[in-house]
Amino acid sequence: MPTYTDMTRCDGCGECVDICPSDIMHIDPVYRRSYNIEPNFCWECYSCVKACPQNAIDVRGYADFAPLGHKVRVLREPEKGVISWKIRYRDGRLKEFAFPIRTTPWGSIKAPSDYEKPDLSALNSPLLSHEPTALHIDALPTLKPKA
Repeated sequence: MPTYTDMTRCDGCGECVDICPSDIMHIDPVYRRSYNIEPNFCWECYSCVKACPQNAIDVRGYADFAPLGHKVRVLREPEKGVISWKIRYRDGRLKEFAFPIRTTPWGSIKAPSDYEKPDLSALNSPLLSHEPTALHIDALPTLKPKA
């Protein structure tokens, strides 16, 4: 669902422009408001939605998600620890749902510098860096060969 800016909420701060990985959020030079120059190229990462301090960026829903004439609002609510979605249908019905911003507690993930440096022999291993230790398991599950 590509993004678009609600011009009445946008103050032209440019946070969305700075964070957009596909470089499609721009600031209009006349109106000083952000806009999506090419919605078809939107990666749908919603980084701009999450970064906007004015909550001025909405998403255009696909027909299988919400029918024509709806409005989808996405809000990042760090004080509640959720990303909340609100869909307003043409007939006035409202549907709301929320998802946690994180699935792990804040501070529970170690920084890369907190781990020992892997040795070069690890390059030949199918394991990712610091597996299985970082996953807090003894070994990764493996498939048993067919007899």
